[in-house]
Amino acid sequence: MPTLVDVATSLNLPFRGDAGLVLERIAPLDSASASDLSFVAQKKFVSALKGSHAGAVLLPEAWADNYSGPAIFSDDPYADFARATHLFDNRPGASKRVHNTAVVAGSARLGDGVTIDAGAVVEDNVVLADNVWVGAGVWIGHDAEIGEGSELRPGVRLYHDTVLGSDVLVHANTVIGSDGFGFAPVAKGWEKILQLGRVVVGDRVEIGANCAIDRGALDDTVIEDDVIIDNLVHIAHGVRIGRQSAVAGQVGFAGGAHLGERCTVGGQAGFAGHLTIANDVHIGGQGRVARGVDEPGHYASGTSLMPARDWAKNATRYEKLYELVKRIERLEKLLASDTEEAKDK
Repeated sequence: MPTLVDVATSLNLPFRGDAGLVLERIAPLDSASASDLSFVAQKKFVSALKGSHAGAVLLPEAWADNYSGPAIFSDDPYADFARATHLFDNRPGASKRVHNTAVVAGSARLGDGVTIDAGAVVEDNVVLADNVWVGAGVWIGHDAEIGEGSELRPGVRLYHDTVLGSDVLVHANTVIGSDGFGFAPVAKGWEKILQLGRVVVGDRVEIGANCAIDRGALDDTVIEDDVIIDNLVHIAHGVRIGRQSAVAGQVGFAGGAHLGERCTVGGQAGFAGHLTIANDVHIGGQGRVARGVDEPGHYASGTSLMPARDWAKNATRYEKLYELVKRIERLEKLLASDTEEAKDK
């Protein structure tokens, strides 16, 4: 277990208190014990320090005037809290071996320190770089490539020709490289359009559980470096997600949509196809993105929560909105006409 000085040294931060204090875990202020490290990331929570039993607290020094306990002083406590979690990592480690129930094609190329867990299938010509970890029950289609240090959690499916960069983490049951939703209408119903592109994922990308990322129809579907994607996200064929963007849960991108760099997308937002979103655009939850956005900034759509009775009344009025607009236009024309007549007189 790390000590107070171990944590402070690792974060390169000043501290106050017993350097040898052993810290067993990180915990919230309201439930932390004397062997726990806690943190204060927003000033409004400083008052909670008074009733906390935390062994040590990570916070800005300016907020510690009325707190005399052990502390690590940080100008950016939330970011340093994130870094500190790595010192308390309780996840199981990779075995660095191929399980005897895994099926690995003879033409697959495995780097040093590769882990392939029970029941995984690695098909022909797959390339796994050094220290890749393939979880239990993962299936990797032929000619896929996975970069150094990447990890596929149990149940992930990678279709053929999919490319993942280095230090990519894909959570359980996500499917990457499945066919995009491409069909041509014909007299008998639908003619399938073969999806001939790939999915190409950059470095240091994290993709949540139960996501579906479709391969391109012709051009590749691309997720650039340092993107983070939450659970239950659908990314259709030919979509491009710009570097350092973040996409929250249950978001859907229709085919050909392009999201810029450093964008954030709130949960359940939906994007129409073949539109382009500029860099540094932030879209609120349940945003209905029906057209492109050219300027950076914060955008939202939809209505906020209100009592059901008020919503029903407003919905009824909304249904008559077009009629009301036309009536106002007619009244404006009549008013303008009356004004002109009055001037003539």
